[in-house]
Amino acid sequence: MKTYPFELMALPYAADALAPVISEETVMIHHGKHLQTYVTNLNTMVADTPFAQLPLEEIVKTAEGGMFNNAAQMLNHNLYFEQLRAPRTDNAPTGRLGEAITQQFGSFDAFRQQLSQAATALFGSGWAWLSVDAEGKLHITQNGNADNPLCHDLQPLLCIDVWEHAYYVDYRNRRADHVSAIWQLFDWDVVAQRYATALGL
Repeated sequence: MKTYPFELMALPYAADALAPVISEETVMIHHGKHLQTYVTNLNTMVADTPFAQLPLEEIVKTAEGGMFNNAAQMLNHNLYFEQLRAPRTDNAPTGRLGEAITQQFGSFDAFRQQLSQAATALFGSGWAWLSVDAEGKLHITQNGNADNPLCHDLQPLLCIDVWEHAYYVDYRNRRADHVSAIWQLFDWDVVAQRYATALGL
């Protein structure tokens, strides 16, 4: 796994590919400035420390303070940008992941409503996550600021970023509109692969 020095992840799509749900301007600011700052800060903090030998996930699980904040935000954003792709209507998971969601939440629509509510209702900045535990149970959580499910013995599968820089250019203060629209962008193949990896499938 990659260790120090960390690099800004390359987007797996063009900066304008998520429009009109997320504009090119937002992607350029969010990825090119916010995420780049976390990467730069983390490299400065871990240089010449034992953390330089650790992969990003281990730094997130063990660091504190500013190092944790920058490492976790780097990981959170990597997971976020990797899971998106061009807008698609009627976008829903299939296969093993789709079956697990339906079995645990009753339906995909019920799951979507619960995760959307977690994202919309989170006070302040942070993330709403779908994660899986070691027994294969799915969890929806609200995580403030830079917090990541890894810190709670969960494997992150899907996230919604509700820091204002993720949506303010396009939606101003209408967080709920952003949360509703982002479901068009989720790449369920990526999420399903994370699920399979977490379960050792």
